[in-house]
Amino acid sequence: MRAEIAKYINEKVVFTQDSISYRSSAPTAARLPAAAAVHLNNILKPHTPINAEDVFVADSPTSLGSMLGYSLAECGDGILVSRPVYGRFELDYGVESGVEMVYADTATEEAFSPISVEKYELALRAAKERGQKIRAVLLVNPHNPVGRCYPVETLKAIAKFCNRHKLHLISDEVYASCVFDSGDPDAVPFTSILSLDFTGLIDPDLVHVLYGFSKDFASGGLHLGFLVTPNQQLRQACKAILRLHGASQAAVTIGTTILEDQAFVSSFTAKARQRLASAYRITTSVLNKEGINYVKGGNAGFFVYIDLSPYLPADDGLSPQNREFALAQRLVAAGVFLHPGEEHSRDIGWFRLVFSQEEETLKEGLNR
Repeated sequence: MRAEIAKYINEKVVFTQDSISYRSSAPTAARLPAAAAVHLNNILKPHTPINAEDVFVADSPTSLGSMLGYSLAECGDGILVSRPVYGRFELDYGVESGVEMVYADTATEEAFSPISVEKYELALRAAKERGQKIRAVLLVNPHNPVGRCYPVETLKAIAKFCNRHKLHLISDEVYASCVFDSGDPDAVPFTSILSLDFTGLIDPDLVHVLYGFSKDFASGGLHLGFLVTPNQQLRQACKAILRLHGASQAAVTIGTTILEDQAFVSSFTAKARQRLASAYRITTSVLNKEGINYVKGGNAGFFVYIDLSPYLPADDGLSPQNREFALAQRLVAAGVFLHPGEEHSRDIGWFRLVFSQEEETLKEGLNR
């Protein structure tokens, strides 16, 4: 899909003096939050419509994660997250602010159940006992690396947990448009946290949603991210450090042009979903044929979470991590790269398999 988005940019985006000026003096910068609000209302279907004033623009969701860590917590404080999860959050939230990811000890599928709140409670209690303050819960919905969406009941249970303990709820929804028809009867439709009625559920000022261009628009190099929050104090805190994380005016020009053309967005998204669905079905067909276990119910993102524990080398005194690395080295020798231990799974031998490749490349990788 990068070819399609590059073609659109080359044909439709017009760069002017505004496109290379300072952001503070550029008229286009004022148009982007409004265009983003329209787009986010379309894909997130919020209970309360998103206004331009609710949208904070930075250079990426990664930077926004860093800004949230800096603004919501002190060095050494923690952010709760279930297992497994995208492994680089430790860097995104922790490098600048010293905030730590604190893992609730959930089994993979348990993380999507309301029962997961029991594990959050245990992790919160353990943190308090060791003198660590927990400031927030981080969700990834749709999920990375599992490729599933959270059921409404689970979102509500986690929101109530956050409200009960006065914790911020950060929902990373960068894969919001990467939801497709996988053909799996157990797949759950995507529900944004913002689509819930917060009345009696959670203080709206505790809820913050992240979104960006890198996934839905196949343009990770564009560096454009959005924070949606009604919390004015948080917005002011983020604004104070935005000079370190501001989006380039060139990226703003591109992003504004794309989001103001919702006809193109709809067409592009539909094509991307078709390709993802096809790649998912190819991947799971091979996994089923070869008897390789994976988490079922997937219908989002670029990946399948697979169990390669039967292929790990014998223990022989090796640590679980070293056994995973040994298997990963065998795969690399065959020209296939799967990152070992990246997702902090409770169980050994699980890997994230990314299927968002050209069909020929995908099939070759699966065959190897």
